[in-house]
Amino acid sequence: MDFFVTADWVYDQIKESAETDIVLLDTRFELTDPEAGKQAYFQGHIPGAVYFDLNQDLSGEKGEHGGSHPLPDPDTFAEKLGKAGIGSQTTVVIYDQGNDMFAARCWWLLTYYGHERTFLLDGGLESWEKHGYPMSREIPAPKPKTFLPDIQGHQVVDIDYVKQKMADSTSHLIDSRSHQRYLGKTEPLYQNAGHIPGAINYFWKQVLTDDGEWRNEEELTNHFAALPADEEIIVSCGSGVSACPNIMALKKVGYQDVKLYPGSFSDWISYPENKVATEKNE
Repeated sequence: MDFFVTADWVYDQIKESAETDIVLLDTRFELTDPEAGKQAYFQGHIPGAVYFDLNQDLSGEKGEHGGSHPLPDPDTFAEKLGKAGIGSQTTVVIYDQGNDMFAARCWWLLTYYGHERTFLLDGGLESWEKHGYPMSREIPAPKPKTFLPDIQGHQVVDIDYVKQKMADSTSHLIDSRSHQRYLGKTEPLYQNAGHIPGAINYFWKQVLTDDGEWRNEEELTNHFAALPADEEIIVSCGSGVSACPNIMALKKVGYQDVKLYPGSFSDWISYPENKVATEKNE
């Protein structure tokens, strides 16, 4: 499956925007500076693009449990999509600063809530700029539409499901964070360091080349070769964001039974009784 479009394709589409039902979503964000992405959007974006913020638009309210970026309420998210001019048949193209994880999170959310015509701009804003295409500071005023969510519940699992599957050894759990965070050698965001016991580390940036481009199907197939294609894969990270590029990559090369644990490590450690594995104790 291919979920990517090129800058040339997007440019051709928005030139015909009066006749083409297409909406662009700008998802630039920085975890350590939550206002940076929005400010970058105000400084310049692809003409007509609507800004979606990780914390305000692509996540729900944080609670005691559920992780740092819980899934947004379906009706609230559907309303935001509608205000952005997105209906069920609208073609949605999502971009980030390069091939970053926030665009993948947005892509996953739309597919989870039942939107089928959702794509990523391969290379993100960097690709757009390299082609010399115009930028804009104009904030668009989309014509509202109605989006009716059709939740694909089979795409997510909760903490109880993860515990059961890990105890039964009937699933493969991926941790998408960096190897240093996985080992517990560093942890910039949470009070505990390490990983969910039994998780296998597949750093999400490894699905990209050193130049930040998506790896081809052969490279991705080799990358995930240790994971059986006919068995369930549960993908986690810190809070259900950087897991999404791994999900896209797995689906791209034919893995069918791929699920997101949205709460991920931040949800796991919200329960004091849960054990955490590190380099030393696993």
